[in-house]
Amino acid sequence: MSTLALKGPYWVTVRQYRRTLWLTGALVLLTLAVIGGLRIWNAQVPDVYMEDGYWRPADDGSSYHMLRGAMEQFSVGMVLIPFLVGVFVAGPLIAREFESGTYRLSLTQSLTPVAWLRAKLLTATAVAVGTTLLLTAIYLIGWGGVSGTWQFNWADRGPYEITGTALVSYVLLAVAVGALVGQLIRRALLAMAVTGGIVGLVMLVLSSFRWDFLPVRTVTGPAVANASTITVPGDSLIVEQGLIGVSGQRLPGWFCSPDAPAAHCRPGEDITAQYVDYHPESHYWPTQLIETGILLALAALAAFAAFRVLRARHP
Repeated sequence: MSTLALKGPYWVTVRQYRRTLWLTGALVLLTLAVIGGLRIWNAQVPDVYMEDGYWRPADDGSSYHMLRGAMEQFSVGMVLIPFLVGVFVAGPLIAREFESGTYRLSLTQSLTPVAWLRAKLLTATAVAVGTTLLLTAIYLIGWGGVSGTWQFNWADRGPYEITGTALVSYVLLAVAVGALVGQLIRRALLAMAVTGGIVGLVMLVLSSFRWDFLPVRTVTGPAVANASTITVPGDSLIVEQGLIGVSGQRLPGWFCSPDAPAAHCRPGEDITAQYVDYHPESHYWPTQLIETGILLALAALAAFAAFRVLRARHP
């Protein structure tokens, strides 16, 4: 057993933040109890099959609605994990050590600066990734009861990150960015704010451009006033739809209706067809892997920069 025990700076890091670790474990167990309990309750009430081929919750659907509400909050919390990880690493884990000067005590214990930082980051990474994977497994328990419904499709914000590899990649990026910013700023509160802003900016940018990684598929159909003649797979992500004029150019918007504002109508323009641009569900994993690759590359650069800054300041 002694060979499995943490030693040196790893033991010190775990001991120093043991309350945070206990709190994290308690939150994971609480989440499992809530989501698991609601999923079991919901499974006791079978859904109703409709004649149009769809399923809807049973008339006594309180268990479904409670599960859905819990999963909506759970999705938000999961997306916030990279922010929390980055903020913790930048502030309490790194910047506060420099701000208070306590890092000097570690360096007097025959410990090099690189070994000190490596121990902190490996410990934080192991806990953050492990916790994220456990929460993802719990999320998938509840996912079986709500998947395919509104806001719980494969391309929706939240489910997209959580059910693939993207969320863990964001966590790794947050650890690396927190380590770099914590050393550069060395003020806990400011480092936390800057790290949160950087992680949030990366998430915003990638979420805005992730559906440009792969080319969309396009379907066209004949022009029928105020009606769609195009069908796409029901699990598809529709990116854009509109009309095609006689010149072959795409036109924004839709057909004019009698009660539509005059500014939205094109009375002198002939329409020849309709179009829909969409991503099929088969684009899910390629998009995930591209985004994951970008995130891992950014995380590697940030981690490399963090150790370069450490060596420059503490040769």
